Amino acid sequence: MKSFFKNVLANIVAIAILCCLFFIFFIVMIAVGSASESSSVEVKKNSVLTINLKTEIIDSPTEVQKDVFAFSNKSKEILIYDAVEAIRKAKDDKNIKGISIEADDLNAGITQIDDLRTAISDFKKSGKFVYAYGNTVSQSSYYLGSVADQYFLNPSGGIELKGLSTEVTFFKEFAEKYGIGIEVIRHGKFKSAVEPFIANEISPENKEQLSTLLNDIWNSTSSKIAVSRKIELPQFKTVVDSLYGMIPEESVKFKLADKLIQKTEYDQMLKSKLSLKEKDKLSKISLSKYVDSFKNEEKSGDRVAVLYASGSINSGDEYNEIYSEKYLKYIKDLQNDKKVKAVVLRINSPGGSANASDEILFELQQLKKKKPLIVSFGDYAASGGYYIAMAADKIYSQPNTLTGSIGVFGVLPYFKEIANKNGVRSDIVATNANSAYYSSLNGLSPHGVAMITKSVEGTYKRFVHFVTQNRKKSFEQIDAVGGGRVWSGTRAKEIGLVDELGSLNDAVKFAAAKANLKDYRVKSYPEEKTAFEQIFDGMNEDDISARVLKNKIGKSNYEILMQLTDKKLKSEVKMEMPFQIRID
Repeated sequence: MKSFFKNVLANIVAIAILCCLFFIFFIVMIAVGSASESSSVEVKKNSVLTINLKTEIIDSPTEVQKDVFAFSNKSKEILIYDAVEAIRKAKDDKNIKGISIEADDLNAGITQIDDLRTAISDFKKSGKFVYAYGNTVSQSSYYLGSVADQYFLNPSGGIELKGLSTEVTFFKEFAEKYGIGIEVIRHGKFKSAVEPFIANEISPENKEQLSTLLNDIWNSTSSKIAVSRKIELPQFKTVVDSLYGMIPEESVKFKLADKLIQKTEYDQMLKSKLSLKEKDKLSKISLSKYVDSFKNEEKSGDRVAVLYASGSINSGDEYNEIYSEKYLKYIKDLQNDKKVKAVVLRINSPGGSANASDEILFELQQLKKKKPLIVSFGDYAASGGYYIAMAADKIYSQPNTLTGSIGVFGVLPYFKEIANKNGVRSDIVATNANSAYYSSLNGLSPHGVAMITKSVEGTYKRFVHFVTQNRKKSFEQIDAVGGGRVWSGTRAKEIGLVDELGSLNDAVKFAAAKANLKDYRVKSYPEEKTAFEQIFDGMNEDDISARVLKNKIGKSNYEILMQLTDKKLKSEVKMEMPFQIRID
């Protein structure tokens, strides 16, 4: 018996030691990774700035999510502002001789690709070359790569050039089949976030807004590709409709690509372009490393702060996405920071909680009283994302930004039918007439419906009120373009929902000019968390489960699942846009 206990104890000690060693190794790996990321980067002579598969363009530091499941992911996240600045600096950098775009599947939003494309077009004015190479190329990657002087394709590759589409998923019959009731209250016939729960097909209003939006974005995108590739628009439409890009020989025939060559031949061609000898090594520097070479350069003590608001808007105190308690603190800190002379609020949000949006708007209004506040829109500035912009001195949108969605809704699921089918019923004991105005089993009472409807209508009127103040228009004018409708940035400019079409960099320059700054440093808020903080902040059971599930079923399917199961759906009046658009 003693021998048995000794063996058990020895095994326990051995396991404990192994766990400790693994933990120490884990910490060391994180530290080494962090040190290597922060080390200085030397830009060699005759270098080629490279945008490759390891490049992930993000809008905000809060989008960086490192976890224990991501060690195989070697991509490096780069803020879009830093990426554009890198290309701008490379234009005048004597060590950078050209740009090579080598991304088959670019991880970036539509407006981010627009910004990169514009920056590369400007880079070409220096006389330096821009080449692109692809294997099996996504539409988004080709949109960026088509700006190159020449586009080279692998002989067995292809280009997925197909245009834009959207697929709306409906849950009404699913809910009815399983006895789930869904009470929906909304303002705005275009507020289609609730349609999947109340209909089995797309409404005429939603079809109209989606068709207009998709065509606005595709017309802008396709015309840029056609101009860069010197293809007449009618022919380009035929090429896209026929999916000719999927066949390598057809890609060359119809001028989507210039030549079919292997990657080794492409690299050899770059060496020849740089007049390198056979024994010389081709020096490529990734966009992320080039950013590291100048990112920590010190400038004047004066700062233009870029406050990033990326993701859905929620009540709470979490780091990722937009949580009101965190953002109130960020905004107050910027109010009191004497080095910060102007603030650019970068919004990339489909909206969310009406209450949290209102809290953030109020604090931004206080900030505006002290310092210039300029707003820049990314991929999305809709519903609550548009609402919080109403404190701005000036609003910059981009042509393809999904803008507006001035509308409000509430969704309350209940389970009376499925409960009754399975022998579950309830009795209610209450102190007041409407103590149980909502029950997860019985849904909303008639008076509950009336009061929530009144709340939704009141929130919509408050929304429109702030828009009328900022945009200097009447209630009727804003209501006419509101009703939950989403517009492209181009149309938003035409109808007066934004002031200018421009990038984040344009907004920063305007903010600096408004604050009378000549020498200044751009500082990002919130600051990016370290790899150590990112990983251990996400070590709770719920976060790990969510990440495993998302990896297993895919991000898109995970987001659909959240629409059905998110407990916040039944607890708040929402200002939220129902969809996202990517050039996939």
